[in-house]
Amino acid sequence: MESIGEETPILMAHRGPLSGQQWMIRESLVIGRDSTCDIVIPDRQVSRHHARLTFLKDGVYLEDLGSKNGTHHNGNRLTKKVILQDGDIVQIALAQDFTFVSADATMPLKETQKPREKKAPQPKLRLLKHSRQIWVGDVEINPPLSVAQFQMLETLYEQEGRVVSRKNLALAVWGEDEAMDVSDQALDALIRRLRDRLAEADPKHEFIITVRGHGLRLDNPLD
Repeated sequence: MESIGEETPILMAHRGPLSGQQWMIRESLVIGRDSTCDIVIPDRQVSRHHARLTFLKDGVYLEDLGSKNGTHHNGNRLTKKVILQDGDIVQIALAQDFTFVSADATMPLKETQKPREKKAPQPKLRLLKHSRQIWVGDVEINPPLSVAQFQMLETLYEQEGRVVSRKNLALAVWGEDEAMDVSDQALDALIRRLRDRLAEADPKHEFIITVRGHGLRLDNPLD
């Protein structure tokens, strides 16, 4: 890891697989999944060549390279090139967050000091469908959820807080042919196991809420 140099802007990784790493921005940095990128994010949500940072005389520019899942700047999806300001948050397909620290901010810093981080609000629980990863804050659910647990959570996650009936949950997990034979006890056991796995990452928050007489919903507040 490079030390922070005088008048050199840096990109700091947090909330994701590269958390804790940092890069000096001296010319151009390409971010993506491909091994040829300057910053490689090993996640299928990330495009092979996802975004680019370019250092010019008037500042550092961020642009999306036509990625499938988007690049977000302070919580807003990029539609055009933007110039970064100190403390800005860059999100790559919601798989990895970075904080930009300007050259002026890095000048008085020592290696042992950490620049301030301004976090863009985002859901506490993040589900990455293609890589089947689940993040609760900075904690990845590991070992991964079972197939049935993931399918149930994915169904609730996609409804964004709306209630999903027990019948529809069973259909999502077991399919139409088998769902009719699934007992209430089997469904309750799966719900309990999923709650237990999420509680391993955050024991203080109840993500799966039972709405009596209607079904279940995901309580996923902004973190």
